[in-house]
Amino acid sequence: MTRAAVITVSDRSAAGQREDVSGPIAVAALREAGFDCADAVVVPDGADSVERAVTAEVVAGVKLVVTTGGTGVAPRDQTPEGTARVITRTVPGIAEELRRRGATEKPAGMLTRGVAGVVDPHGVLVVNLPGSPGGVASGMPVVLSVARHVIDQLGGSDH
Repeated sequence: MTRAAVITVSDRSAAGQREDVSGPIAVAALREAGFDCADAVVVPDGADSVERAVTAEVVAGVKLVVTTGGTGVAPRDQTPEGTARVITRTVPGIAEELRRRGATEKPAGMLTRGVAGVVDPHGVLVVNLPGSPGGVASGMPVVLSVARHVIDQLGGSDH
């Protein structure tokens, strides 16, 4: 069974001030799609904490990492910057589709700065989702529509 991980990026959730509601939505979608996925890991905002958390999952052998939160324009929203330190090649079409769908649901969807990419040579797909429960619920079908194909391609399968 392919391993996946969810990382929730939130200062308030990491400090125990707010329950993580977005991470469990992503975890449930991954499990329903047949991925082996532990409960979401919660880390504070910031590029350094995101880089460390994503790297830890890559080193642990996970093949799909989904982050929630930290993709907006607030000063502490640095998930894309932390993710960019880990990925070796971007897959911009995934992030573009997530933004397109998000913007059709509400104008603030245009503000997400999330990125998507792969980590070579580990064969890992990493996708940033916004932190809102609605953004995660609408974003997970996008991720799942291509995740297995990307993972297979990274593993050497033919088109």
